[in-house]
Amino acid sequence: MPQETQKDILLELNDYSITFATPDGEVKAVSNMNLTVRRGERVAIVGESGSGKSQTFLGIMGLLAKNGATTGQALLEGKDVLSLKPRELDQIRGKDMAMVFQDPMTALNPSLRISRQLTEQLEVHRGLTARAASDAALDMLKRVGIPDPTRRFHLYPHELSGGMRQRIVIAMALLTKPKLLIADEPTTALDVTIQAQILDLFNDLTAEMNTALVMITHDLGVVAGLADRVAVMYAGRIVEEAPVDELFDNPAHPYTAALHASIPRPDQDVDALVVIPGRPPNLQHLPKGCNFSPRCSQVQNDCIDHPPPLETLAPRHCAACYHPFPRREELLNHG
Repeated sequence: MPQETQKDILLELNDYSITFATPDGEVKAVSNMNLTVRRGERVAIVGESGSGKSQTFLGIMGLLAKNGATTGQALLEGKDVLSLKPRELDQIRGKDMAMVFQDPMTALNPSLRISRQLTEQLEVHRGLTARAASDAALDMLKRVGIPDPTRRFHLYPHELSGGMRQRIVIAMALLTKPKLLIADEPTTALDVTIQAQILDLFNDLTAEMNTALVMITHDLGVVAGLADRVAVMYAGRIVEEAPVDELFDNPAHPYTAALHASIPRPDQDVDALVVIPGRPPNLQHLPKGCNFSPRCSQVQNDCIDHPPPLETLAPRHCAACYHPFPRREELLNHG
């Protein structure tokens, strides 16, 4: 991938790996990842459950389980957050980088009113008085589309609908105007109408604040109108990375193409839905070559023997595949 200028880069992962110690041996959840996120950019991380998407960013936030460990670098504005002490990380987490979790009921404290959960971080991270924090929190509730925000400001989480709770979590994450917002499957539990509203909300507010957004999702379909760039993960590795239009027009890796083909379409019969055969590999017993080779329709001998490196196929487009699908214009030129 082309080099970014250091001033443009907000987050940079260098040979970043995550391992978990288990009674059955070490599990490598993320393997030697290299990724950059520019200021104000919207990047989608896509892959099946268990591909390492969430763990990648829980590691950056310092929220891994106790048996998890990180190696490599995770540079936020040039500062390696992996090397920070807990108190130093607390000063950055919630202020410069924030995370929206999939289930708002686990992200919100059920015993505290919404008002306290919103104002606390403004008092801690921005040093606001209780009155100023309340005013700022109420303003943010209006901006995320909470009806009658003054009344709902004083409610408990269980008194709100799922869609409203998710908006509250987004408001909490954006209150301190973070430079990096990580959204982990934020629309999975919501109906389609609310899902579209939440995605529009991310789009509008991150653009307004010039906040970089990392959207973690298993659904390639939700990123089409939101992301600038997409990184596809499989079994702990990035297997393809490209601008969003390029990825949809010219998917190069067979796994990306399979994800694309599995997106339901209104004009498609249910029986025609494409399913990726097989199951993701056991991370303790990965294949010798390409991790996707046991499920791949394009597999050849070299795929089985050696893991493919991530190589550039076109400007800002790279894939880890020995036999990538040809670009659309190449097919037309040879047709």
